[in-house]
Amino acid sequence: GLVLGIYSSKKEEDAAQFTSAGDAFDRLVSGKLRELLSVCGPPLKKGKTRVFHGLHQDFPSVAVVGLGKKNAGVNDQENWNEGKENIRAAVAVGCRQMQDVEIPCVEVDPCGDAQAAAEGAVLGLHEYNELKQKKKPVVTPQLHGSAESEAWQKGVIYAEGQNLARYLMEAPANYITPIKFAEHIEQKLRSFSNVKVHIRPESWIATQQMGAFLSVAKGSAEPPIFLEIHYLGGANTNDSPLVFVGKGVTFDSGGISLKPSSGMDAMRADMGGAATICSAIVTAAALNLPLNIIGLAPLCENMPSGKANKPGDVVRAKNGKTIQVDNTDAEGRLLLADALCFAHNFNARAIVNAATLTGAMDVALGSAATGVFTNSSWLWTHLYEASILTGDRVWRMPLFEHYTKQVTDCPLADLSNIGKYSRAGGACTAAAFLKEFVTASHWAHLDIAGVMSNKDEVPYLRKGMAGRPTRTLVEFAARLSQDNHN
Repeated sequence: GLVLGIYSSKKEEDAAQFTSAGDAFDRLVSGKLRELLSVCGPPLKKGKTRVFHGLHQDFPSVAVVGLGKKNAGVNDQENWNEGKENIRAAVAVGCRQMQDVEIPCVEVDPCGDAQAAAEGAVLGLHEYNELKQKKKPVVTPQLHGSAESEAWQKGVIYAEGQNLARYLMEAPANYITPIKFAEHIEQKLRSFSNVKVHIRPESWIATQQMGAFLSVAKGSAEPPIFLEIHYLGGANTNDSPLVFVGKGVTFDSGGISLKPSSGMDAMRADMGGAATICSAIVTAAALNLPLNIIGLAPLCENMPSGKANKPGDVVRAKNGKTIQVDNTDAEGRLLLADALCFAHNFNARAIVNAATLTGAMDVALGSAATGVFTNSSWLWTHLYEASILTGDRVWRMPLFEHYTKQVTDCPLADLSNIGKYSRAGGACTAAAFLKEFVTASHWAHLDIAGVMSNKDEVPYLRKGMAGRPTRTLVEFAARLSQDNHN
């Protein structure tokens, strides 16, 4: 099979404009492709496709996909590179069409940006069907022509990183327990000589005095794990690392503050923070990025047993602060509090944590962008610029003192784990809570609750867990590594 791009013409009556690969193929078949397109209906709109069979012996099936405007670049209103997004969406549609007609190998037109094309192909074909007997046919996308093979390969690696996060998030909670999550990541990193993985058991967590993390874990029969990854890609292993921290609740029932049963199955993905940061490190290693990265993932379940946290209990975090647990379903911030304290041991260049933290974030931004709370404009700029390229957007949210007062005004302890006006500004009070465990001057908290899953909003992802914003984290790390060189 072959997937070719075509740009939309300015006027209906104008001849369609192929990419250079499309032009070359049309010449190969003596103009038949252009002829067929002109007689089979109106011009192809952006993201739409037409499939033709029997045009050429080497490519029995050809999908022509609409790329939209030819010179689409960065759209300031949308905060992304529209050209790249159009390519990702179009290529994904074309590859899925080929999968539907059971074509095992597809060559993809680079459409002027081979990295974006590869991302569209590899992300668009991914589906979690590990546990089904009937599986969709496997399709292998490859670059059509050889001019941009390096960019294509980079796109494949970026997309495979996001697909790893999707796999971990989608898998049932009885398949991805804390220990199985850690072992899966360890196995992915086994082949890299410059990566060390430490799977820390409950006894180690206790010696670290991570009382907030342990208080959540004790409600479950599954023992907690603290996963620590050291990727030493920098020229000097002593260079200050970028530290990623991810919330790793492999199933969140809400604990004693039990969630409603409708939709609770999606809480198998409440370790999306850990999945995205670990997948970003796997990708950084595959790309051989020249910087040091440390990944920290506190992993456990939040369950309602006789040992679980009770509303009103007070627990003590690693830095000595006491926390009144007024809602046991606000558990992610308890894990992160201890992990953020631990992150300060590494003289970090920057600490970036990711977590499916609050339903309030989903209410605020929906699935359009990840909410970013940060004390550093330098860090924000890097994240924002990375997200324009990846199309997996970020949006800055406030870290006002206004919200801090709502978590520090607490009857029994230094902090309450929910804001005193309960639902008001829930994502912001959660961020204010985390800020109480951070002294580093470059810290960002990414609340990814709204981008956790995809219904149909991102056209190049199928329905299911999204693995966002893995590629933005990778692109961000790549930018920091370029900073190192300059």
